[in-house]
Amino acid sequence: MEASPNAGYDVVTYLPRLESVPTARRRIAWLAGEWGHPEVAGDAALITSELVTNALFHGCLRDRLFRVEAILAKSVLRIAVTDPKGERRPALRSAECEDQFGRGLVIVHALAARWDVEALTVGKTVWADLELKGCG
Repeated sequence: MEASPNAGYDVVTYLPRLESVPTARRRIAWLAGEWGHPEVAGDAALITSELVTNALFHGCLRDRLFRVEAILAKSVLRIAVTDPKGERRPALRSAECEDQFGRGLVIVHALAARWDVEALTVGKTVWADLELKGCG
């Protein structure tokens, strides 16, 4: 997905630490507002939180950075998280009431218009698109 003219693009790399989750979440929420779409800031923040948490728990290696991109293109805000472990592909699953984990992608699936995983030469990118109302 390419950013269109008059659109936004942002990329930040983070250390694989738990404090990166709220930092990335706040940045994406702020960008949504800065780019004129405050109505999706909450959903964008939640999606970012879930994707970054998945990257930390399942895709990161010690001392290897991961990347969070935000791309505003026409009527979509894409949030993409790239980590170094391409062999660990996320998938939707059912979590039991007692399970502590396993709901992140269910939340992403419910909020995003679409999401997917792209394999890279090294690592993978998991992305989710939020549709912007009144655009397109």
